[in-house]
Amino acid sequence: MTIRNPVLPGFHPDPSIVRVGDDFYIATSTFEWFPGVAIHHSRDLRHWRLLTYALTDTRQLDMTGNIDSGGVWAPCLSHDGERFYLVYTDVKSRMGAFKDTHNYLVTAERIEGPWSDPVYLNSSGFDPSLFHDDDGRKWLVNMLWDHRANRNRFAGIVLQEYSPERRTLIGERKTIFRGTELGLTEGPHLYKRGGLYYLLTAEGGTQYGHAATMARAPRIDGPYEADPFGPILTSADRPELPLQKAGHASLVETQTGEWYMAHLVGRPLPGTRRCVLGRETAIQRCEWTPDGWLRLEGGGRSPRTEVRAPALPEHPFPPRPAFDPFDAPRLAPEWNTLRLPADPSWLSLTERPGWLRLRGRESLSSTHRQSLVARRQQAFNCEAETMVQFEPEHSQQMAGLILYYDTRDYIYLRISRDEKLGKHVGVVRSVNGRWEEFPEAEASVEGVSLIRLKACLRQDRASFFYAPGDGGDGWRQIGPELDLTHLSDEASDYIRFTGNFIGLCAQDLSGMRKEADFDYFAYREYDLAEESKR
Repeated sequence: MTIRNPVLPGFHPDPSIVRVGDDFYIATSTFEWFPGVAIHHSRDLRHWRLLTYALTDTRQLDMTGNIDSGGVWAPCLSHDGERFYLVYTDVKSRMGAFKDTHNYLVTAERIEGPWSDPVYLNSSGFDPSLFHDDDGRKWLVNMLWDHRANRNRFAGIVLQEYSPERRTLIGERKTIFRGTELGLTEGPHLYKRGGLYYLLTAEGGTQYGHAATMARAPRIDGPYEADPFGPILTSADRPELPLQKAGHASLVETQTGEWYMAHLVGRPLPGTRRCVLGRETAIQRCEWTPDGWLRLEGGGRSPRTEVRAPALPEHPFPPRPAFDPFDAPRLAPEWNTLRLPADPSWLSLTERPGWLRLRGRESLSSTHRQSLVARRQQAFNCEAETMVQFEPEHSQQMAGLILYYDTRDYIYLRISRDEKLGKHVGVVRSVNGRWEEFPEAEASVEGVSLIRLKACLRQDRASFFYAPGDGGDGWRQIGPELDLTHLSDEASDYIRFTGNFIGLCAQDLSGMRKEADFDYFAYREYDLAEESKR
């Protein structure tokens, strides 16, 4: 049996893995998408399912106004034998010299929740991680951010004790590790084995120089000795590897004493350095050397697309449906919204049973109140389809199907109205904040009530189609075939961290909250090689 990587395809970065009994859980960053902190579940490390989210209420996470690629960074999920603990950062700003990074803790008796209200920890840096020592004490580590000129902004890893009784950090804050020559030291996790404390960190930055490094010490507060082997995992300087950006890792030991490392990767589109699927999660099998250092099984430090699975019974899960008829009272778990939860003021699955109703709100540039619901793109070749009933009254009202990275980069197949064509369908896009229209390719749909919309994504290209929803004429292509590689981390002039989403949205810039009703949403992945044989 083998584990095939990535185990969590699409935007699932910064994995924190933990085992409780026979169950494995991975928590990943969600940034500005709501709910916060996705939690996946497995019984065999091969098969995974999206189980739940931890932060489901604005009491736990209010990201109103958070910048693109702000919000929830690098959660750490742990268990102390009685309760689950989750620590996470809510990043409010990250431009220039400063980063406003607030760290919180929530707990739950069961992984499905309910999760507690948050306990504020600190704001000294990001990537917090909680370690439960075998003497009962609990310790928080996080990277320290130094805004001062001519300093190392990634100033090292700091340690401070956490008191669950007082619900606060106590004692002295101490810098325990300043990193290796790779720099950009972040993503710390503490472990204890054989009487030694092991500090696993991410270094080299979360792009193509990313790495995981290890240090160890006889005491929790150091001094920590870096592994003389250098990084234990990296894709740096290996452009031929299918899994790039390897780093930001965490460790788990199985019931059978086998060790695995969950870590971040990216898969660039062939011939490019752009990862439209975002940063994903992979798993590597590890082993300990006689002198007590961790290594990838088989040697080397490069991530593998296939690794040996643990000696556990196979435990597959039923596949998630590819078709959502919107006949449930709540959104399926694959759906996410921007910065805030869906609420009846703008999203309803019950006002018109069997339909998703969105009321238009602010523009696609807004970091406050967008009426947008979307799911991750998880394969290079896929298509999405919907049918919408929408009667715009003027050009400030729009609704349709969108490929969305952030407020600066998206491609939108939308229905609107103007003085020339009346009600019409067409493609618009934003590339690094530059708005573009294709008026010569817009098509009038005046008098057509139901309209089907479809996006076909083939590697680095996207094509768009529309059709009457009454079962009459077939699909008609609209607008040019477009390069979609700007929907990636690497395309921006400022570093960012999410991935492409495919979804539904509505805007009403007049403030009248015009509604759009969507009958269904279909998402299908396919293999181009298999399709060519048909």
